[in-house]
Amino acid sequence: MISELAILDLVREDLDRVEQKMRTMGESAYGPLAEAFLRLLGSGGKRLRPALALGTFGFFVDRASEKAVALAAAVETLHNATLVHDDLIDGAPVRRGNITLNAIWNRGATVLAGDYLFARAAGFAAETENIRVVQLFADTLRIICEGELRQLFSTRQWSQPKESYYPRIFAKTASLFASATRSAAILGGASSEQEDALYEYGYHLGMAFQIVDDILDYSGDETVLGKPVGGDLRQGIITLPFFHFLQTSPDPQGIIAMLEREPDGNGDGVGEVVALVRASDAMALTFQEASDFTEQAKADLERLPAGPYQDALRQLADFGITRHL
Repeated sequence: MISELAILDLVREDLDRVEQKMRTMGESAYGPLAEAFLRLLGSGGKRLRPALALGTFGFFVDRASEKAVALAAAVETLHNATLVHDDLIDGAPVRRGNITLNAIWNRGATVLAGDYLFARAAGFAAETENIRVVQLFADTLRIICEGELRQLFSTRQWSQPKESYYPRIFAKTASLFASATRSAAILGGASSEQEDALYEYGYHLGMAFQIVDDILDYSGDETVLGKPVGGDLRQGIITLPFFHFLQTSPDPQGIIAMLEREPDGNGDGVGEVVALVRASDAMALTFQEASDFTEQAKADLERLPAGPYQDALRQLADFGITRHL
């Protein structure tokens, strides 16, 4: 369970400082914005990304500095900004069992709210007073935006190459994980070798996390996920389980024809494909790829000092492929 993660216990006091810092966003914000942000912060997020930044910093300094707390707040605020925009793009009315902002506000107001969060995240990053960290933050935001555009322009392209999937999930998830670990290593005074190892750890961890999310989109429990199962495929977004399924299917064109069929009284083509993918070997093949990324992440940690932080980050990697499964 998430409450049993050692990384959260190691950085609990500093995570509380991050939470307090993020809540200051509501003090000067326009009333409806402040209310929305406080509701977003209280919606049950795991805070794994700021914990990852703080845990990385812990390799070098026991208690997080104010700059490390600002970095962790920047990482989580950027993550929440992307969720606001993702929910709007996806038309999602619910996330984590809570009503999304775009289900309450109109599109224009929701876009501006996400933009405001991006700006506040950039402000937190600037508080680190480290030009490399600020540049990393800017690069990560650019990568995330480009990834969203790539995804939007590739929807319903059922025959696109499997290789197109990996840059997309790097942009969506792994880029922020890797930026969090590298930035914290920079602030902690890591050597170049340690910095590279922590970047690679964040990259491999983030890739595994997103692959598991894509598995859960087919196999998860809607009450746990807080969103409908099969939502990606219904939006025309192709993820790794479908790539494996289509490549191993004896009739790929027949599968594509099912996806193109409009729902009618006789059935739902997309729903049928989701069920077929869920029951196929594609799920095991996809999980094996997630496991491979996890093993690479744990191998990256061997280049860092042994101790409670290495143990906690190794446990976090294992958690990433076992949650909800």
